[in-house]
Amino acid sequence: MENTAIKFTPVDMASRKKLDFKAGDSVRVWSKILEKGKTRLQAFEGLVLARKHGTELGGTFTVRKVASGVGVERIFPLFSPNIDKIEILKKSKTRRSKLYYIRTKAVKEVKKRLKSITLSKEESESESNPTTE
Repeated sequence: MENTAIKFTPVDMASRKKLDFKAGDSVRVWSKILEKGKTRLQAFEGLVLARKHGTELGGTFTVRKVASGVGVERIFPLFSPNIDKIEILKKSKTRRSKLYYIRTKAVKEVKKRLKSITLSKEESESESNPTTE
């Protein structure tokens, strides 16, 4: 009986297994996007919130970024052929393996900013029309 290696995916699995990133690290994920018959690369850069199922075939990781004041999260399969490369931009030390609390933390920061914006508009309106009071 002869053992033959069958390649199931075009991804270099050894290099993906060696990637050493965890929750709290900043990464840039280059994903392939099919547009009008052509493929192009698009980067998604953000903070890794969670990494699930380790280096198994079904392993995934969640990346969060804030775009135009709105939090955007994407879940990427680690061994997907649609991911061209994963760049680790910044490593950080965290005390937790899942950083889901960052979602609520970000909401609170956005709410504070919105309050300051609305207050500044009200102040500017009252300053521009001092005769109405």
